[in-house]
Amino acid sequence: MENIDWSNLSFGYMRTDYNVRCYYRDGQWGELELCSEETLNLHMAATCLHYGQEAFEGLKAFRGKDGKIRIFRPEANAERLQSTCNGILMPELSTEMFVKAVKTVVKANERFIPPYESGASLYIRPLLIGTSAQVGVHPSKEYLFVIFVTPVGPYFKGGFSTNPYVIIREFDRSAPLGTGIYKVGGNYAASLRANKMAHDMGYSCEFYLDAKEKKYIDECGAANFFGIKDNTYVTPLSTSILPSITNRSLMQLAEDMGMKVERRPIPEEELSTFEEAGACGTAAVISPIERIDDFENKKSYIIAKDGKPGPISTLLYNKLRAIQYGDEPDTHGWVTIIE
Repeated sequence: MENIDWSNLSFGYMRTDYNVRCYYRDGQWGELELCSEETLNLHMAATCLHYGQEAFEGLKAFRGKDGKIRIFRPEANAERLQSTCNGILMPELSTEMFVKAVKTVVKANERFIPPYESGASLYIRPLLIGTSAQVGVHPSKEYLFVIFVTPVGPYFKGGFSTNPYVIIREFDRSAPLGTGIYKVGGNYAASLRANKMAHDMGYSCEFYLDAKEKKYIDECGAANFFGIKDNTYVTPLSTSILPSITNRSLMQLAEDMGMKVERRPIPEEELSTFEEAGACGTAAVISPIERIDDFENKKSYIIAKDGKPGPISTLLYNKLRAIQYGDEPDTHGWVTIIE
């Protein structure tokens, strides 16, 4: 792959050699198939196109200094996909089948896994869609599970650096008892206008308050929020937030470092008390927050006073990435190694 500039990859799609597919028909899943075709042959009446019966996941594979390939927490992604399937009435894939599919597609595209020193990784995108042709609003009878991969660079152009966020009140990403806890495309469609508003105003991302009362911190665009103060890692507890595997991992690492971890509602005013804060997810790991502006209340919560990532966020970011790349011991059994 001498023609790829590994160190300057964007977070975007690049064609790779293979994807993995599996079909659900007659009440059961079939065998995994390797495929080199990039497109899907879909009926125009498929439920995924009309009623949003689709789910996806995102995880990464890394090439270590030792040359080994490490996939980060695929079992956790399998569990989250199972939760989504349960939420929107799709057949679940077993954890064993999901992990096997991930391993198969990563191994088949091994030449696209960026080298260790590049700082890039292989992004893995599982997708599950309802494919039955029907016009009534009810679950599909047939499904297609696909996983494709693409090498990616940092999610934000500046990499691990602070970013400004803006509170958008005009739109909600999801409702308290809606689909926010599931990884479905509809949640992201619901965020597009707010995200464009934020970008048009010069911010890296939008920031949501809870949909019910507009009082509590919800999510940072498509990522979970966390704040640091008094040696405590604080993250929202809410019925409309996607359970982030990265956030779960950071909570564990914070505990390992001797910090307290709190999951609870966070009122907006509490933003002024945090020593550090960040948005976290698979794509960026941690995007440290410089400030959060609230135009309606004429407030600006400046979190990174010197404009730089805080020491604890930096420590957590480096620790997690060191585990992902195999530079530090994987004491929690998060990494699946492909020989």
